[in-house]
Amino acid sequence: MPTIDLPIGPIDYRVVGPRAADTPVAVFVHGFLVNSTLWDPVAEKLAADGVRCILPDWPLGAHRRPVDPDAGLSPIAVASAVTDLLGALGLHDVVLVGNDTGGALCQLALRGDTHRVRGLVLTNCDAFEQFPPRFFVPLFTLARSRLAVWTVAQQTRLRAVRHSPLAFGPLLNRPLPASLTRGWIQPLLDSPAIPVHLVWGTRDKHFTIELGRRLAAAFQRAQLDEVADATTFVSIDRPDTVVSAVRDVLA
Repeated sequence: MPTIDLPIGPIDYRVVGPRAADTPVAVFVHGFLVNSTLWDPVAEKLAADGVRCILPDWPLGAHRRPVDPDAGLSPIAVASAVTDLLGALGLHDVVLVGNDTGGALCQLALRGDTHRVRGLVLTNCDAFEQFPPRFFVPLFTLARSRLAVWTVAQQTRLRAVRHSPLAFGPLLNRPLPASLTRGWIQPLLDSPAIPVHLVWGTRDKHFTIELGRRLAAAFQRAQLDEVADATTFVSIDRPDTVVSAVRDVLA
């Protein structure tokens, strides 16, 4: 996996699809405690269509390579890393694709210079005062303590815990291979005016469809697709709908 050095520190990333400079590009931003494998079902389909997909592992808890010790990890700092990556890779006309916490980071990334960004695709994600949703506030509070993080992380070795209602369970529409969610938490165990297309799973109890509609209304140019049989991780539940949204923005 290649690594790129950014002001925040080294970031691992994968490239799926054509490498030619003139091909359309999508850059993906995952959420808290997952990594870029969240996007694989979408990236594989887009790559087959000739879209170059950049899949970084952002420093949000499931990354393997630590950032610089003195680097800030506030939402603004990580959002800035998103735009820093675009510049470091020399990317233009990019479609940013975000989910969960990553959707909020994409919104924050657009607060300044947007000349490298062509459009935005958001699936169920944080927005407005839902950052994070109240259900996840205790988890973010625990994350401030190294001892608490270590203690909780040990429990996630068990598939039943990872897929329980207190972990990834509410975010998944159906049981998934244990290896997928284990890959998301393994690093934690191993280590001390842009067009917008929203794809929103309506079965999500935390990022509700009302939040999606409110977010769509906040953009001047936004389209909202309501996906009846998906929850938070739409890229896994219904990858074709996310693929279609990226194609639409690229078009």
